[in-house]
Amino acid sequence: MEKPMKKLFNSKETMADDMIDGFVAAYPDIVTRGADPRIVRRKNLRTHDGKVALLIGNGSGHEPIAMGFVGEGLLDANVVGDVFAAPSPDAILEGIEEVCGDAGAILLISRHEGDVINGNGAAMMAMDDGLNVQPLLMYDDVSSAPKGEEQDRRGAAGTMFMYKILGAAAEQGMAIDDLMTLGVDVRSATRTLGVAASPGVSPLTGDLMFTLPDDEVFIGMGVHGEPGVGRRKMGPVKDLVAYMLDALLDDRPIAAGTPTIVLINGSGGTTMMELLTIYGEVANQLGAQNIDLLSPMIGSFSTTQEMGGFSISLFTPTPHMLDLWRAPHKAPHFPHISAQGE
Repeated sequence: MEKPMKKLFNSKETMADDMIDGFVAAYPDIVTRGADPRIVRRKNLRTHDGKVALLIGNGSGHEPIAMGFVGEGLLDANVVGDVFAAPSPDAILEGIEEVCGDAGAILLISRHEGDVINGNGAAMMAMDDGLNVQPLLMYDDVSSAPKGEEQDRRGAAGTMFMYKILGAAAEQGMAIDDLMTLGVDVRSATRTLGVAASPGVSPLTGDLMFTLPDDEVFIGMGVHGEPGVGRRKMGPVKDLVAYMLDALLDDRPIAAGTPTIVLINGSGGTTMMELLTIYGEVANQLGAQNIDLLSPMIGSFSTTQEMGGFSISLFTPTPHMLDLWRAPHKAPHFPHISAQGE
């Protein structure tokens, strides 16, 4: 049977390592490899001079998240796993040990089973070794658990708000307990819903991750191709956006006049033309409800290879959170945030 798409790599065994080689070679003034070659960390590490460390371990295949977000004002390190596979607890522990100083470290964990098990295991081992490490679970996908059971939801593209806001606050010297409180508040103010229009291809097998009729989309498809919660017929983007916004606002209503940040995330195979069209519809429909939109982010940041689709994230920041969202950074693949709405 003919494979649906060709992939460019040297070997399946070296995919992640070759990718890291290219990343470090491209941005040597910002990032470097750690003692373990799967650790990508900031070159100008400040965590041994009183800054709280911020890091995450996650599987590869979703780039630019999270390796592309290592840099000043964002992550201090990313421990990179194999394709769609969380790094081992031992590997994450090595990352913690490399960047954690006296101010402690926050280990971000996107809520997926392997990430949670291995991340919590690494944090426990680090604490047993006397390090001040606090794991912070990230979740925002409204399709993956009902309202009232938010703690059981998956991490999705809305975790971008956590990376940036906590990264900026840590850069400014915020203490670890205050950072944890801030992270919980950001998480509580974020909701995401995604759709998939066409499957990505596994770089390991060359096979489609799922099948879907040409005239349908999956509602709530996960970042690893996890099944969605339902299907919907293709139609005008405005109708799909209206359906998604209704679901998001039903889960967490936003009052008229509330400053709101919209994140439109492409799944990897969605063009900027499509993403901008989607944002335009979101802006029109939220504007009709007198919801004030500020400093949006539009692009493909948390991807599933070349899967067609997108997600909408809504975040209602406090003034301090908004300042942190707009704060300058030096991370290769995190975009510049506009000061729209000032």
